[in-house]
Amino acid sequence: MEIKSMASRPSPKTSFSRSRRWSILFSVIASIVAVIALVGMLNYLAARHYTRFSWSSRTKAQLSPQTLNLLNSITNDIKVTVYFDKKHELYTLVDSLLSEYHGKNRHISIETVDYVNNPAGAEKVKATYGLRSAAQKDLVIFEANGRTNYVEQSFLGDYTIDPQQNEKGEREFRYVLKSFKGELYFNAALLRVTSTKPFKAYFVAPHKLSSLISTEKDGYNKLVELLQQNYIQPAVITNLVGTNTVPADCNLLVVLATRTPFFPEEVDNIRKYLNQGGRMLFLLNFTSEKDNLGMEKFLAEDWNVEIGHNIVRDMENSQKDGVDLIISGFNKNSPIVSSLLDSSVQLYQPRSISKRDTGKQNADAPKVEELAFTSANAIIENSSAPHNKPIPLMVSVEKGAIKGVYAERGVTRMVIGGDSIFLNNYYIGSGDNQLLAVNIFNWLLDRTQLMQGVAPQQVTEYKIMMTRSQFRDVEWILLAAMPGGVMLLGGIVWLRRRK
Repeated sequence: MEIKSMASRPSPKTSFSRSRRWSILFSVIASIVAVIALVGMLNYLAARHYTRFSWSSRTKAQLSPQTLNLLNSITNDIKVTVYFDKKHELYTLVDSLLSEYHGKNRHISIETVDYVNNPAGAEKVKATYGLRSAAQKDLVIFEANGRTNYVEQSFLGDYTIDPQQNEKGEREFRYVLKSFKGELYFNAALLRVTSTKPFKAYFVAPHKLSSLISTEKDGYNKLVELLQQNYIQPAVITNLVGTNTVPADCNLLVVLATRTPFFPEEVDNIRKYLNQGGRMLFLLNFTSEKDNLGMEKFLAEDWNVEIGHNIVRDMENSQKDGVDLIISGFNKNSPIVSSLLDSSVQLYQPRSISKRDTGKQNADAPKVEELAFTSANAIIENSSAPHNKPIPLMVSVEKGAIKGVYAERGVTRMVIGGDSIFLNNYYIGSGDNQLLAVNIFNWLLDRTQLMQGVAPQQVTEYKIMMTRSQFRDVEWILLAAMPGGVMLLGGIVWLRRRK
């Protein structure tokens, strides 16, 4: 047998020649450069042509057409400062919505300052915007053209009370976020800082001057603040007697009617104001149910509005033995209340306000729409029989120029309601009373871009109910079974490879 020495064996051929190796190296480098260039081009195009979407249904913000129109009209630079604790439950909703605003209009810049984790930034914000109170936090600050507007977190969320049992089996209550109203209030803030001149609302309140600035529960200080928040400057007319006519700069006349009757001169001055295209919010309440205030006949004959001398009760939709009413019936065709179809407002002993049936109407007759209704089981006080159909409690009135009268103010608009107490300091925070008030103001002032289609963003909370034993089982599955299963699978793979 012939044995060859190791030295005589031929050397193995290399897998790749030198030129082949250089060719592969250059190919790899060219591929890397091509990928980097492709990524760069994609980022360049994506920065200018992109579509935003959200993976989370909770934070997903879809802007209404009215908001898009408002954003497209903004040409001034606006700085928005989110002065929030990032752990606040509203923060993610605020951040998501403002990101949408910035995405639609690059003139809007966003800065977030977490006052908990960034004390230095918080002090700078306080000094810049004059935040002196410790309670001034969790708010969004809009700034443009030397004007600022604050939106507090208390305006942004609508909550319900959810009864639960704690670990000891005791019943306790917690507030659960039901809807987010950021779009409505952010639009108002944008309008406030970009508009050159505020609207002016005059209150006719001869015996209620103190209530407009009162912080007591029956005062209207919060209503005044709400007007200011929406760029409407409040003022007061003590009376409309004699030469005290409605001022020329009045964009909105607000009448909170008490038991004090109006003088004929005052009714005439209000008639003249409305005939010229004026705007009026006229709210009655239960204290004058049996009184004649002097406006009833005028509103019925000139504007086809019927004011009931009554009090309406609905025991099935009340929290206080029929004294208050939870109203969830709204006219879906009215821009004032269409955004409230899934919401409710709370009224206090309201009076019925309805469209007067006059038979066939002329083409120039005022357009009267009933806005809010009770349930079919509501009754009129001192009447034991149910009404058998919903009772209207609020109407809107609109009319173009009156023939032969110069309407210097434009189209006449009114909202007439059977309750004024729902806007006092105690009730304005109930249900969506505040949202209804804002919608009324915006419709009367023809700011429909702030209301039509801008509904609260509904927030859905998912809850898993488990017993203690079930909770322990889930803990074992998550902390032991799942990691252990991965380790076991890895061990099996390792053993098979060793074989």
